[in-house]
Amino acid sequence: MTASRSSNPNLIYTQAAFAEMMEHLWTHKVVALDTESDSLFSYYPKICLIQISTFADAEADPNVVTDYLVDPLRFTALAPLGQLLADPTSSVIIHAAENDIYLLQREFDFSVSNLFDTQLAARILGWPRAGLAAILEEQFGVVSNKKMQRTNWGKRPLTPEQIAYAQMDTHYLLALRARQTQELYERDRWEEAQEAFTQLTTVDYRERAAAQRSVWQMKEARTVPHALTGMLESLWLWREQEAQNQDRPPFKIVSNPALVELAQQQPASQNELREVRTLSSSEIQRYGAALLQAIREGKQRPLPALPESTPRYEQWLEKSTLDRFDALRHWRSKTAAARGVAPEIVLTNEILMEIAKRQPRTVEELREIEAIGPWKAKTYGADLLRLARV
Repeated sequence: MTASRSSNPNLIYTQAAFAEMMEHLWTHKVVALDTESDSLFSYYPKICLIQISTFADAEADPNVVTDYLVDPLRFTALAPLGQLLADPTSSVIIHAAENDIYLLQREFDFSVSNLFDTQLAARILGWPRAGLAAILEEQFGVVSNKKMQRTNWGKRPLTPEQIAYAQMDTHYLLALRARQTQELYERDRWEEAQEAFTQLTTVDYRERAAAQRSVWQMKEARTVPHALTGMLESLWLWREQEAQNQDRPPFKIVSNPALVELAQQQPASQNELREVRTLSSSEIQRYGAALLQAIREGKQRPLPALPESTPRYEQWLEKSTLDRFDALRHWRSKTAAARGVAPEIVLTNEILMEIAKRQPRTVEELREIEAIGPWKAKTYGADLLRLARV
């Protein structure tokens, strides 16, 4: 099976073009979808492009597709697309769906009912490489332009290179789904995959707590002497505020190495700032006064609380619980190796810890753990219940 390379994608900028696209999509009710955002160019990333592919004709041949590029920066009346994605009789194919679903929910209040995640399918099948670029090369002989991964998707007009790259992200997903579906059935992993896909669609990403940003997210922060972490945090907080004000990524304001060198040298004048090798002359000219103020404030700032050095699921737990957790992890490693998959495809650490703490005695009690569906309970239940009694 080989997926054909289509002609140029249909660019959707107007209501009329969008309506024509939706009519075509409802005919087949199969949507291969991807999104591009400007996370490398803004503090508050937004969806800048939605790529869609579907069958080109009534034959529903996955090798003959029509591609669309929907531009939400030029055209915002997208509600009908959300209705299609939410329809349980529609089929939505996404590679590494979690972040795309999160962004679609956050920005447009979209949800997906019937999902096929080609990355998750690859991992359940134990494919050695599950990234889209690697799969496209291995399965279809297509080499992606890696430079486009760092391009500015919020800039208009899109370049021919951006358009070609974006089209490729969904163009082959229908054919890929067909191949993976066949292998999932042949290896008796279809039910497992369906359960995993469903869990992605039932999580309400709008309730997912926003990750708390802190100075410790800088890997360089752990290389700074503890006594200087208050100074580093003062500089980091200044950069966060400046990045928000400009709606730019923090690393495009001042680099992490520059913040560390500033915390170490603590320059007190413009002349001393010029001795900081990791600062450019333009950064000194633009931010010099603010940096000196942040350094003055840092000298009075208390030291930040140290980050947790132990995973949260191992803190303040009884030894018996940790023993059960270790036994469950050992079982998981053996099970994953036998199935040829990564351990987290069997069960995540968080799920294992829930089992260790709750000590379920029956399959019904095991199923009360939200992430354990019917397939996992049926397949792993006896082992999990036995180990929960350790």
